[in-house]
Amino acid sequence: MIHPCRLFYLQASVVALLCCSCSSFAQNKTAEATANINTVSKVWVADNGDGTYKNPILHADYSDPDVCRVGDDYYMTSSSFNATPGLQILHSKDMVNWKLIGYALDRNTPLEHFAKPQHGNGVWAPSIRHHNGEFYIYWGDPDYGIYMVKTKDPAGKWEEPVLVMEGQGLIDSCPLWDDDGNAYLVHAYAGSRAGIKSILAVNKMNPEGTKVLDAGVMVFDGHNGHPTVEGPKFYKRNGYYYIFAPAGGVSTGWQLVLRSKNVYGPYEEKIVMDQGNTSVNGPHQGAWVDTPSGEDWFFHFQDIEAYGRVVHLQPMKWVNDWPVIGVDKDGDGKGEPVMTYKKPSVGKTYAITTPLESDEFDSNSLGLQWQWHANPKATWAFATGSTGKLRLYTDQLPEDYKNYWDVPNLLLQKFPAETFTVTTKLSFHPNEKLQNERTGLVVMGEDYAYVSLVSKKDGLYLTYNTVDGAHKGTPEKEEVLGKLKGNDVYFRVNVDRGAKCQFSYSEDGSQFKNIGSIFTAVPGRWIGAKVGVFATRKDKINDAGYADYDWFRITPNTSATFQSKK
Repeated sequence: MIHPCRLFYLQASVVALLCCSCSSFAQNKTAEATANINTVSKVWVADNGDGTYKNPILHADYSDPDVCRVGDDYYMTSSSFNATPGLQILHSKDMVNWKLIGYALDRNTPLEHFAKPQHGNGVWAPSIRHHNGEFYIYWGDPDYGIYMVKTKDPAGKWEEPVLVMEGQGLIDSCPLWDDDGNAYLVHAYAGSRAGIKSILAVNKMNPEGTKVLDAGVMVFDGHNGHPTVEGPKFYKRNGYYYIFAPAGGVSTGWQLVLRSKNVYGPYEEKIVMDQGNTSVNGPHQGAWVDTPSGEDWFFHFQDIEAYGRVVHLQPMKWVNDWPVIGVDKDGDGKGEPVMTYKKPSVGKTYAITTPLESDEFDSNSLGLQWQWHANPKATWAFATGSTGKLRLYTDQLPEDYKNYWDVPNLLLQKFPAETFTVTTKLSFHPNEKLQNERTGLVVMGEDYAYVSLVSKKDGLYLTYNTVDGAHKGTPEKEEVLGKLKGNDVYFRVNVDRGAKCQFSYSEDGSQFKNIGSIFTAVPGRWIGAKVGVFATRKDKINDAGYADYDWFRITPNTSATFQSKK
């Protein structure tokens, strides 16, 4: 049996995290902060604490997840599209408790192209593998081709991307190093660029995995019964080559598995998991991993609209050399998802931990949960542990600005649960020579809403702004709420079931006033809604104003009082 991530063991170092070279506040945590501090979400924890877990194990938009095991360590990556830094790296010891440890991309490439928001473009459906002592990630950029990055330390610096296969519409790639020394790459096609879709192809690669050596062979056509087949993952077991691939569409599809004794086929096909009688729509696209003791597990996503593509973990077993994923209640070899289950047997119980959410801004680096909407400038933000604040300098709106869909300097993070509250405290100091400098708290998607402070001749004014159809260039609707007494304010958004968002503000941190009507968050382009902060201005100047954000806290959806940490 050859499993792609168990051939070699590398004890992963957590001494250094990925440094964002184009920004003055590199997102690199210290070894102590990363290795020894477990953060536990206040709004979603998958570990039930009694030897069981609940799905989703990550209630956040880690779209198209892929996972590999090296020894007793598990590493996950996922699609990041236009967000920067990209290709997030998560680590776990038990497949249930996950920690965000870094990124494989500090900026999207080509750099100039991704200096502007490229919604829905960039990093699609990556795969992560361990081979010859190194970690590899392959992904398809639908406009440029298939890229690869590698490293010996997944929590450290990754090498610069290599264009393995150039061309439009090449997506969803995954390598396989065979036991005879040959290397292969399976991939799909994006119909929007390639003009064809629902087929899978295999190319031979050089052993180094840096370039393909041929034009490729079509190994499966999904038009008859498996439309929109994509996202393939390549494995070998018991003499069979396996391609795990989702089909049927993101929110409505099923998990397909192909197998053959020959890498180029012909491949047999079998649906090994679908929604069945569960509420988990479109369960597919992910990763098969095993434990050192021989258990088999499968990661996949579920698309839940504004909340993104959240990650589920399913038990898996092999029956007659076919995988069965989830629970097979009728014995037909096809499983359906579980919502709760016994945790994987990994020989030890590990501390409960979840990816970062809240940020006190007490470090010299920004928390790893944050991403920009485009490749950042060094002048957008500065995190200084000495002040305990994140300083955002206002940046000029783009020349072709229509609304905030066009704005690159949005500092955002994923929705972390179905219901939660975000509260942040800030102090705004615009340049007195300017008007219309603005900072605020935003929920971003193809529709968006924000509460903000905007500078006028006679002081700072509170506004509430909304847009329906931001991606269509629709102008904002603005409601001016009145003048702020000073420079300090608390902004809040309560997110309820159905992604219903109620914005509010407070001048004392105790009494919050609701703003406007309920705003319903919607997805962005191929991603869930996000929440975060921004600072912008309309005019060019040599000395921008700034906003100091004291903290950003995610808590249960309550009306609790938030006081400054100072």
